Amino acid sequence: MAKVNEKYEVMVIYSLKNGEDGVNALNNKFKAMIEANGTMASVDEWGKRKLAYEIDDQTEGYYVLYTFESKPDFPAELDRVFKITDGVMRSLITVL
Repeated sequence: MAKVNEKYEVMVIYSLKNGEDGVNALNNKFKAMIEANGTMASVDEWGKRKLAYEIDDQTEGYYVLYTFESKPDFPAELDRVFKITDGVMRSLITVL
């Protein structure tokens, strides 16, 4: 029996240390990765926000919320890539 697609939401905070171009490059990279492995429902860019606490000596980050459907094994791979990508400060994947 094939696994059914599930709905997920991912909140990512990108570092601003690489400038706007760096944020756009990461945003496009992960949009493409999600679209290649599932169906993108929405990308909600919250933009630059002050962090609740300092992360790596930074007080601001660029927030993006992705909503998508994919097979249940993809979010683990997405999380692994977030963790090893320079410029991603924090990420949280939740099942809707």
